[in-house]
Amino acid sequence: MCISSRIKLSLCAFFLVTISVPAVYATDTTGNSDKPVGNKSLVIGPKVRAGGRFDNVRMCVASPAGTKGGPAADISLSTEIALSDTVSLEMDLPVFRPIMFGLSFKMLQFEPSVSLRFRKYGRHNRDFIFGPMLGVSLHYGPDYQSGKSGDDRLPSFFAMGPMVGGYLGVDFKKPCQKYNFQLGITPYVIPLFGINDDEDHKGIVVGGLLDFAFRFGKPNGEQ
Repeated sequence: MCISSRIKLSLCAFFLVTISVPAVYATDTTGNSDKPVGNKSLVIGPKVRAGGRFDNVRMCVASPAGTKGGPAADISLSTEIALSDTVSLEMDLPVFRPIMFGLSFKMLQFEPSVSLRFRKYGRHNRDFIFGPMLGVSLHYGPDYQSGKSGDDRLPSFFAMGPMVGGYLGVDFKKPCQKYNFQLGITPYVIPLFGINDDEDHKGIVVGGLLDFAFRFGKPNGEQ
């Protein structure tokens, strides 16, 4: 199976899980039709992510051969499901980097994640959001000593590992609107292990991302 096929299958599988979660809205007794009912509200929207990482396993397409890490960026689809007025579950599906790496560099880097979000209500329509994050990192491509093409490109290998981190951000609420903005940071750590890899690649990734999310819908408790 080619790399682009693996990327498409991975994206489709995570996408099906994401959109299978029901979103139920109804009118409450005050006539506010966009207030979610119970614990089934859904918030969805794009997220732009940019940051950097130390990475002593994978090739970074934005850094010279031999560099352990470099800048990191992605555009993802964020889906948040309210569990209560102050707790929600957020799923992040990377879109831009898996497709771009597959088409341009014959590589796979796919890192979907799930976060438990806690909301602390603040003043001036700004809430604080924080919580732990857990995900998985999937890699197919050469290691950090490789060049991008030609004779300098080293053999590719599979690697994977758990992604553990957290989230801290501010939700800028828009009263009477069905959208809002959220700005936050996501630090993370990934221990990576080679799979069926003759050279037995293994190492660690430590990084951080600045997240800007444009969100449609309102989580429970947000007016």
